[in-house]
Amino acid sequence: MNNWSPELQTIVDEIDVQIAPQLAKIDNNILYNQNKVLHAFKKNSVAEADLIGSTGYGSDDSGRDKLDRMYAEIFHTEDALVRSQFVSGTHTLATAMAGNLLPGDELIYLTGMPYDTMQQVIGIAGDGRGSLKSYGIKFSHVDLKNGEVDFDIARKLLTNHQPKMVVIQRSRGYDTRQSFTVDKIKSMIELIRETSPNSIIFVDNCYGEFSEKHEPTEYGADIMAGSLIKNAGGGFAKVGGYVVGKHELIENTAVRLTAGGIGREEGASLNNNLDYFEGLFVAPSVTGNAIKGAIYSSALLEWMGAEVTPKWNDERTDLIQAVIFHNQEKMVRFAKALQANSPINSFVDPVPSNDAGYEDQVIMADGSFIEGASIEFSGDGPIRPPYAIYMQGGLTYAHVKLAITNAVNDLYF
Repeated sequence: MNNWSPELQTIVDEIDVQIAPQLAKIDNNILYNQNKVLHAFKKNSVAEADLIGSTGYGSDDSGRDKLDRMYAEIFHTEDALVRSQFVSGTHTLATAMAGNLLPGDELIYLTGMPYDTMQQVIGIAGDGRGSLKSYGIKFSHVDLKNGEVDFDIARKLLTNHQPKMVVIQRSRGYDTRQSFTVDKIKSMIELIRETSPNSIIFVDNCYGEFSEKHEPTEYGADIMAGSLIKNAGGGFAKVGGYVVGKHELIENTAVRLTAGGIGREEGASLNNNLDYFEGLFVAPSVTGNAIKGAIYSSALLEWMGAEVTPKWNDERTDLIQAVIFHNQEKMVRFAKALQANSPINSFVDPVPSNDAGYEDQVIMADGSFIEGASIEFSGDGPIRPPYAIYMQGGLTYAHVKLAITNAVNDLYF
């Protein structure tokens, strides 16, 4: 295909056979999650009028309010807040944290240090302006042990500190550890309930929605948040985030997002409702296709001798596929090859640069229709050891397969 070498075409054919059982598992997950989403549409009687949206204050926006109910149902929670006023996943998480923490409260990350942008939200990096630390909120974390939660240390810390909130970060972020499966998160939740029963259990679910059949909120997480330009938006959402969880915690988040006395009652959806409904409907399929692409990428790159994590046959719980180069020049070359196989700005050469929220320079291959949409195929990483590119997304499996194979053909053949 295209100008692939005969040798590469033979490898691709063998990999197709090798990964077929893994792809079949993903198809089964897609069907399960699609049924869940379809049931929510039917139960809530979504109508054409719900797609129109609102302006101004956004009062009596039936579509917006219906989306809240549908997210709560899909994620098995008391309540939900789905809003275009969240500017990113980081902002969504920050709002939910700030809405439920007061000066003197303590926040503990159970899953090691948070990723770069959240470090600035908390106040352990950056200039501290507007951070949780600047409002008197304390922070601790449990160092990971061989990429896993150290339950012995965690048990002692939680027992002694009894924090107001404990955060579980599902995805690896810019880390070479494995992302945490829902089954592992379930064990973490049980530990928190046992040692610090009054703590709010908060799950950062970015990149994780619809990756498995079940979500952390089904096993006792009190509040969970993510971005709509990742999995849950299905490639249609152009902006926004969601928070799901207990009613009181969602109300606190809404007040923080807007203002006291306003909360969730205002916030015009403008022309976003159609994107949100349609995006949610296709999200299980789009997420599954992205994961299929990650499985293929992992198998092909490992065949070529690259260091990859997760492996092609590892259990998947999010979109992210890391390729570790241990060399800055190779990392940059790979990012350029990914950009060259993007539908948008394929002619652009990505270069390391400073980006808001990051301490190190970052290189980003992002030829997406929606800026920064991680549900679309992209790859990025901080310019620091071990010099890894973190790929994510893919609206179609076919695009990811073409992009990765073309990149391999250019770089290796």
